[in-house]
Amino acid sequence: MPDARTDSTVQSLSRGLALLEDLAGRDEAGLVEVAERTGLGRSTTHRLLSTLVAAGWVVQDRRTQRYRLSHKIVGLAVGPRERTARLRATARPHLEAVRDEIDETTNLVVLERFTAVYVDQVPSSRAVRLFTEIGSQVPAYATASGKAMLAHLGIEVLIELWATEPFPARTPHTITSHEALYADLERVRSRGWAVDNEEYEEGVGCVGAPILNHAGAIEGALSISSPAARMHRIGTPELGELVARHAAAISSELGHRG
Repeated sequence: MPDARTDSTVQSLSRGLALLEDLAGRDEAGLVEVAERTGLGRSTTHRLLSTLVAAGWVVQDRRTQRYRLSHKIVGLAVGPRERTARLRATARPHLEAVRDEIDETTNLVVLERFTAVYVDQVPSSRAVRLFTEIGSQVPAYATASGKAMLAHLGIEVLIELWATEPFPARTPHTITSHEALYADLERVRSRGWAVDNEEYEEGVGCVGAPILNHAGAIEGALSISSPAARMHRIGTPELGELVARHAAAISSELGHRG
């Protein structure tokens, strides 16, 4: 006689996959719509969707209560270029929201080994503003976005970076030793955001926060860059909390549950 638990498990999996296939065919859908299209009861549909949401495969819009596939499932089928495009699409509204709130240039940055690479930017409307060309590469240890990402790498990876010290000084403020950098990364992990206080370029300040994917690994960073004097006038803690909040929202949309 077949094991009832095995049958039940296979049936639940089949039903869950049916829900994913249904959601894959549309931008978003409500509970009743999904239940009707898949032929499942509403209570069963709700239970399965709740499980998929908890696992990060499906996202529920808290405002509309409608469901859509998360970026976690997209990440299974795409390469680095497609993941970057998806990251840019997800992050863009947040870049614009941060810029609109404080009118400072906002950036989306990814990490390639120990180099921070700019992949998107929303410029400030101010006469004096910061601009970095898309595709520009800068040393991660000397930038806020870079340090925000380095803080989420394992020690076995960081040891490779330590082997390159002393790190070349870009300005008198650049961190050049692994002891000082590690202490700074500890502060980043503790408060959730990083600061570049004229460490890459004199007169320029930057605040950045990490973006994590569904697996809790670093996906990129959101940052604000401005003249250092203006950054201090606004206040780095306020800017740090702002970028951290939006970076966390992007992470959540990528399937991160942390």
